[in-house]
Amino acid sequence: MPQDTTIPIVQHYLAILDEQREQTFSVLREMPEERLWQRPEPKEWCIGEIINHNVALFQSVFPLVRLSWRFFRWTGHLLRTRAYKTEIEDPYRKDKFPHWAGFLWKPKYTPTNPVSLERLYDEACQVHRIVRDFYEGKDESMLGNVFVFDPLFGFLNLILVLRLGVYHDQLHYEDVIELVYR
Repeated sequence: MPQDTTIPIVQHYLAILDEQREQTFSVLREMPEERLWQRPEPKEWCIGEIINHNVALFQSVFPLVRLSWRFFRWTGHLLRTRAYKTEIEDPYRKDKFPHWAGFLWKPKYTPTNPVSLERLYDEACQVHRIVRDFYEGKDESMLGNVFVFDPLFGFLNLILVLRLGVYHDQLHYEDVIELVYR
């Protein structure tokens, strides 16, 4: 989705987050629901697990974002005239990215503990609503100058954290669509 330069970058990223979720669930609604919990191969996640993994990642990372804002927004205020990055290369597309690390955010729903597609959708919407509620109305120049540390990505400002979340969802939504048509 090309960015409309009249829309602030945070709003653009939030729109992508919503758009890719809605497109994916639109495809899933056309599929028989029992396919949600059919693993493509032994020890590979099924569609439902992949969707729930996306939610689990946001649920585990987002408290750190809130904590950083709570305790360090004063630095964002002091540095708000300083330039900041709003784009980062998609690390999930790099060959050297450790995709095996996904086990850290294991899905709570599995073929032995399934839920409905609507439950998965509601939870994805809920976590994205929490993200939207946090980011909306905040000064981008402050968000761009408050940082969190990630052991894999290093120091990232809060706009880049959102961007990484969009990339992560995108990667797995593509996996889901591939499984639907497999």
